Amino acid sequence: MMALRLLLHLTFLGLGTTQPLAQQQGFSVPAFDWPSSSNLNSPQEVPDLIQIPNNGSKPLVVDVQVFVSNVFNVDILRYTVSSTLLLRLSWLNTRLALNSTGHQRNPVMLPWDVLWRPRLTVREALWVNWQDKSPQARVDRDGHIEFDLALTTETNCDFELFHFPRDQSDCHLTFFAFSNTVTELEFQVHAVNEIVSVKREFVVQDLKTQIPPQHLVPCFQVTLRLQNTALKAILTLLVPGEALLLADLCGGLLPLHTERIAYKVTLLLSYLVFHSSLIQALPSSSSCNPLLVYYFTVLLLLLFVSTTETVLLTGLLARGNLRAEDSPSPALNGEQHNRGKPGPNPEEAPGAGKGSRRSWAEAADRIFFQVYVVGVACSQFIFIALWMWATCKSDPAPGAASPHGGQPRL
Repeated sequence: MMALRLLLHLTFLGLGTTQPLAQQQGFSVPAFDWPSSSNLNSPQEVPDLIQIPNNGSKPLVVDVQVFVSNVFNVDILRYTVSSTLLLRLSWLNTRLALNSTGHQRNPVMLPWDVLWRPRLTVREALWVNWQDKSPQARVDRDGHIEFDLALTTETNCDFELFHFPRDQSDCHLTFFAFSNTVTELEFQVHAVNEIVSVKREFVVQDLKTQIPPQHLVPCFQVTLRLQNTALKAILTLLVPGEALLLADLCGGLLPLHTERIAYKVTLLLSYLVFHSSLIQALPSSSSCNPLLVYYFTVLLLLLFVSTTETVLLTGLLARGNLRAEDSPSPALNGEQHNRGKPGPNPEEAPGAGKGSRRSWAEAADRIFFQVYVVGVACSQFIFIALWMWATCKSDPAPGAASPHGGQPRL
């Protein structure tokens, strides 16, 4: 009943009513100092609950509790993340304080559009869905107002993907109250992690809040620290890449022949197809690209060098065999000078030259295989060392050092 009467008086206020609120309704007289009809046209004299409550020389303190209930749709290719939050805002408005002699002790629920409340804007948001279109504020007898805002939003996030897929990134949600100044409004923020599901590719490792410095409008920032579980990337990227590299090493044990060329070329073509799909699956950045991009490029170069070596040695060996078969045997030339004397078999000389050329090619192939194994092992150790100890700091954003919310530069 009391809430209904309060709503009627607030409505009459907007229409210019001059009747004062009675003492028996539970509100103290100083809370609503209604003007007389002669002063209705003076905006300085008309009390308006839509305006920010006056806190003297100090800014109005609004306590904000941020409840994070879900983080989903983490898209590293688009650099976006979706989250569901509940903002519980509370502040003191002495104009709504109940009279101590009143009998009304229960809180009053008022529509959001009859009271002042911070109008929040998320700076990083692509879209925001406020789930309750007509929320209500709870007003206690001492004038404390509590206001809940539930929202789902998709925001930009500068993922640090240098160590992808074991990356860890901080995603920010910055809330601005552009309708007020820092001399009028101040936020005190606390965060609560209410995420109960851990069956995600990205998990929230930490949740913290802060008040960004050097801003011209009141704001607060919520930071989500996301950790990649890496299981999907390991199974789809690292395992196939290492399997192809191991298959290439095993191919070096095959003898130099056309079948070995076919084996190597098949591996190289397979890896080219894998590499083309891999580039589309890995994110790209203007700075600090993932180490896996360079790693898989090195694997491609190793497979290319191995295939080239096999083709060259097999081709040189086949050409040498053709020349040996086409050239006349020296034993046949000296046969007419040494008739009657036992001489070597004409078929043995070409075979001896052919065997020496094959032994030379096999020796070169054996040396290359040993060097190749050492090179592959060194590349793996170098990659592991870079993965463990190398760091990369992204370039700062162009507007990171400038205050937000000021006048635009002409």
